Amino acid sequence: MPPSRPQPSDGDPAGAAALVLTSARLADGRIVDVRLNGGRIEAVGTAGSLDGGAPMDMACARVDLGGYLLMPAPVETHAHADTALSADGPPPRYTVEDVRRRATEAVLVHLGHGVTAVRSHVRVGDGFGSARLEALLLARRSLRGLCDLTTVAVPRLLTGAAGAEGLAALRDAMAMGADAVGGCPDLDPDPAAYAEAVLGLASEYGRPVDLHTDGKDPAHLIRLAAMARGLRTGVSVGPCAGLALLPPEAAARAAEALAAAGVGVTCLPQGGCGDATIRACAPVRLLRAAGVRLAAGGGALRDASNPVGRGDPLEAAYLLASQCGLRPAEALAAVGSAGRAALGLPEVRVEAGFPAELLAVRGHSLAAVLSQAYSRIVVHRGRVVARTSAVREYCDSDSEAGAALPRQGRPG
Repeated sequence: MPPSRPQPSDGDPAGAAALVLTSARLADGRIVDVRLNGGRIEAVGTAGSLDGGAPMDMACARVDLGGYLLMPAPVETHAHADTALSADGPPPRYTVEDVRRRATEAVLVHLGHGVTAVRSHVRVGDGFGSARLEALLLARRSLRGLCDLTTVAVPRLLTGAAGAEGLAALRDAMAMGADAVGGCPDLDPDPAAYAEAVLGLASEYGRPVDLHTDGKDPAHLIRLAAMARGLRTGVSVGPCAGLALLPPEAAARAAEALAAAGVGVTCLPQGGCGDATIRACAPVRLLRAAGVRLAAGGGALRDASNPVGRGDPLEAAYLLASQCGLRPAEALAAVGSAGRAALGLPEVRVEAGFPAELLAVRGHSLAAVLSQAYSRIVVHRGRVVARTSAVREYCDSDSEAGAALPRQGRPG
């Protein structure tokens, strides 16, 4: 294997028991064994080669991944856990405990689909105060060791007389431990001043920026890109569906400005969110061609703005491939490597030394797992944290040739 330079990952459990994943298929077709230890990939070898590699005194569990494709675990770059799962039943309550309970359940939905890190936008100020953020911080604590949850504080207004409350709420959120500065410049009377305030606070507190924008005004995006230059903590915008409605030349100019400033775009192929007024997907091929880092998120999950939703990153990747023209590997990168970069997380490869954040999906190729990705095994910090097993059965055919019909079985 070529040499790799893994980045450090904070919080890995150094004392985690060793685990060997056997007979896993990689995207390049190889069948390998993978040994995990201390939250990292310790070794990768041909199938059967790691049987005796662990020290004699090390407890070494084994998981048979025959028939599964093993890949880096995806991430959720754009969730709204504070409103998730509130569409059904009576009008939702937004007490700290109610939001904490729904947010925890929502993150577990993502986890079951393979996500091991979630970034959630959360409203602050504007009558919400800090209760929703407090609830998500409590949810993060209860989810520790299962899935990493980070928060983006989202005020409504930041300019004019009404903006003073939003600025104060944003500062309070930073003091409470919000991980990123967010907001919706499109909803403010002065979008440029709003963005300037967010970028200033991000620089002051050393936090990344993640802004909602439809991107339908290319001049605003170009101005934002100019202001974001040099902000070392990173800037993402999304869902930018409005770019798809612009003339290609205007959209390309905006995309080039974003790429030059290092501003990433998070698209929402599954349907948008309450802070996005245009329900479409950003022009992903145009953005990639311009050199923009393209991530994909899930957006709303069964709330007032979208009463359905699966919280499944592989569905987002499927839509990017089937509807937007990306190749399966490119689509998976939007919920994988590009998503991790957007969240400031270290790179993951199925190679020795990298973080053990992995997803095994029953299937033999990337296209296959995007088509029917039912059975999954999720690994976070070197241990299996979720399993989903799907079995489909058919009754016998009335035809005499029924015995020759193929039956579901484990792929070879």
